[in-house]
Amino acid sequence: MPELPEMEHYKLLLLQKLRGKTVSNVEVNREKSINVVPEVFLNNVKGHQIINIERKAKHLLFYLDNGHVLLLHLMLGGWMFYGKDEDKPDRTIQIQLSFGNEHLYFIGLRLGFLHIYNSKADVEKELAGLGPEPLSPNFTFTEFMALIEKRRGRLKTKLVDQQFLSGIGNCYSDEICFHAGTIPKRELNELSSSENKQLFESIHHVLKDALKHGGYMENPLFKGDTLTGGYNNLCKVYDREGESCLRCGSKIIKEMISSRKTFYCLNCQK
Repeated sequence: MPELPEMEHYKLLLLQKLRGKTVSNVEVNREKSINVVPEVFLNNVKGHQIINIERKAKHLLFYLDNGHVLLLHLMLGGWMFYGKDEDKPDRTIQIQLSFGNEHLYFIGLRLGFLHIYNSKADVEKELAGLGPEPLSPNFTFTEFMALIEKRRGRLKTKLVDQQFLSGIGNCYSDEICFHAGTIPKRELNELSSSENKQLFESIHHVLKDALKHGGYMENPLFKGDTLTGGYNNLCKVYDREGESCLRCGSKIIKEMISSRKTFYCLNCQK
């Protein structure tokens, strides 16, 4: 599932491609992927310009010139492709937004969605339960300590809790714990001051490094896109069960924690 680095990466690329462009046509092939009837969706999107794109947690927000906002969550298996019809992947397209002879294809939206809201305030209300953005300039170490004060739960469980911190999922929770040298089944309230400081620094390091390399989702966003997915081969523990730890040479372990697959090195994560 795309996480914060992937969605921030997509936002930056799509801003270059779409900002200022007008939606010339809309196709909805799966009604369950939207939150209104197709006619209402089309009438409020077709003919309108995309004036900005923002990211919030694992969501993208497409702002239209009529005040409406499209809220995207790719969820598990969802992805996008932008380009001409002859370049699109040979996959079922759930939604298509056209911009002349180029199109933004939404693929694999079986669990994901592209919902439309009447205003930015409506979207903010919908996302009000999300926790702080870990890469926000306002999210300081002091704010982090205030957030975790008196919080309980395993480290893995809390890192993927979107009401605790927004945007982190299975992959980056494991990579953060590895970078911090802390085993993901540690209890959050048992971490020392120095471990909390390292955890905070590791959150920033891993998320920024993943964004720099295009995230770990491998499907290119457009023809010739060589950056997207570049972090996949840089993952230190995620999805590397049985492989050698790049830090100490021990075997990477896979374990289920709170029904989530979790990867770590038992030797160098304490």
